[in-house]
Amino acid sequence: MGKLEKGYVQVYTGNGKGKTTAALGQGFRSVGNGLKVYMVQFLKTFKTGELESVKRLEPDFKIFRFEKKRGFFWTLSEEEKAELKIEIDKAYKFCYDSLKTKACDVLIMDEVMGALSNKLLTVEQVIELIHIKPEDVELILTGRNVPEQIAQEVDLITEMREIKHYFSRGVPAREGIEY
Repeated sequence: MGKLEKGYVQVYTGNGKGKTTAALGQGFRSVGNGLKVYMVQFLKTFKTGELESVKRLEPDFKIFRFEKKRGFFWTLSEEEKAELKIEIDKAYKFCYDSLKTKACDVLIMDEVMGALSNKLLTVEQVIELIHIKPEDVELILTGRNVPEQIAQEVDLITEMREIKHYFSRGVPAREGIEY
């Protein structure tokens, strides 16, 4: 396994396409340099191409999902939201334990900002992870609407800004491109 001398905290955010793709790209680069990568995906239960691609890179790159298959957050019943909260708590604990034990060199928390927006995690929980992150582990957070308290704690923020998107012309999400 490779070794990072110094790990930082990166954020990929914004209303544009490419946040998860950028994080995956960083993960692929890291694996290519001998680093071990974990990606924990929040609020993603549908089949996506990266799940199959990353299987080819195991055990050096693994994607973890803790949520059962269901619809979008706003379509869930209160009971389903309560179940989802328990699953998100398990994902958070996995991230916490992965950082504490240095189970990986790069930890990607994909769509963690969505978990925050839906009040499934707290800003304080994410800041706790930033603070316990070992010096030689990279932490990557993705999702829209980064809270200011988190923005103050991280080392890099890249914003994907939509300028033009074919969705506005009615083009649906395409397998192999958007998922």
